[in-house]
Amino acid sequence: MSHPAPPARSPHPAPDGPPHTHQALVTGIGITAPNGLGAPAYWDALLSGRSGLGPITRFDASGYPVRIAGEITDFADEEHIPSRLLPSTDRSTRLALAAAQEALDDAGAGPQETAGNQAGVMTASLAGGAEFGQRGLAALWSKGATHVSAYQSFASFHAAAPAQISIRHRLRGHGSAIITEQAGGIDALARARRRIRDGAPLMVTGGVDSTLCPWGWAAHLADGRLSPSGEPHHAYRPFAATADGHTVGEGGALLVLEDARSAARRGATGYGTVAGCASTFDGPRRPRLREAAELALAQAGLTPAHVDVVFADGAGRRSADRTESTALCALFGPYGVPVTVPKTMTGRLGAGGAALDVATALLALNAKTVPPTTGTTRVAGDCPLDLVTAPRRLPHLQVALVLARGRGGFNAATVLRAPHPG
Repeated sequence: MSHPAPPARSPHPAPDGPPHTHQALVTGIGITAPNGLGAPAYWDALLSGRSGLGPITRFDASGYPVRIAGEITDFADEEHIPSRLLPSTDRSTRLALAAAQEALDDAGAGPQETAGNQAGVMTASLAGGAEFGQRGLAALWSKGATHVSAYQSFASFHAAAPAQISIRHRLRGHGSAIITEQAGGIDALARARRRIRDGAPLMVTGGVDSTLCPWGWAAHLADGRLSPSGEPHHAYRPFAATADGHTVGEGGALLVLEDARSAARRGATGYGTVAGCASTFDGPRRPRLREAAELALAQAGLTPAHVDVVFADGAGRRSADRTESTALCALFGPYGVPVTVPKTMTGRLGAGGAALDVATALLALNAKTVPPTTGTTRVAGDCPLDLVTAPRRLPHLQVALVLARGRGGFNAATVLRAPHPG
């Protein structure tokens, strides 16, 4: 299929943007995804086009109209979580604890970096401990109140994961949970970045979710946005004329964010800087995703001409895809910038989806390679985008724009910049 030639890209390097005393550098990445546990395995899966979507095995889904999801099948809870925490934690919290450990190890951030009262944790959650909450309600209904776990009061709460991470790693600084649906991962990153710019030396941030239980699945079905396809490869096709919904997965990513100067003093290297973040909220018949992108770029001191790749939200529904395509074409022109949706290999991960996209974009900036969108083989005519459907090498890849949208009108955008050489 032939496309019009894209407009010329900016030949000059991206400027440094507005000066700030504290630049937020990502020094560690931790990933739990359906197609790869840990950043190396996940990245290898992306470049191989290996999907983590398949029939649900976590519960008996035979009676449900949708039975495809992105499950993490190689995560044995007892291998990652101390036995004393197993009775008091939900699946989502356990995945978050594993991701936080990987991120801190990757950053080389030990007790010296997390000591004091400034290092903190700020993560996003869509549904809290959904599976733990379901077990408690089932016990209440079938056996009575005395059979409900005492941990029910906090294990199913949205802030359970950041609380457990802060306790385990003695992060005594600012801690909170962000609840802005699918946009949460970027919103948490934005707030953590603000803490770094206010003087915090280190923040753990991102998002992890797991809602693969009957209670969570009932909510997804009621939402009406799941693809009815019984074939994993066809269950999530953003920007395709045949798009009919999305697939849900579990997991996400957590990042270690540090002040760039402090990180340099201890000899730490980084994946890239968080140059700009912005959020908007749709008004009546007024989508504002484009505005979120423009605000994030302005905060970074950049223009659309400096963006080398866009990690799109990719809703997988025709109307939502057209809305996002319209926003991207207004910013970059038709076919004006490479666009990718690698979450087609994991499903949409709730608050973990945007965080995983940020982690993926950072890995792409360092590998100078854009991972592909799978499922979609031909872009719809009303979505004139340069959709990346096979790994694409971009030697001059420097700036990535990551977009996210949440049900109810949430929009979020972040601009990431590759680390400077040396």
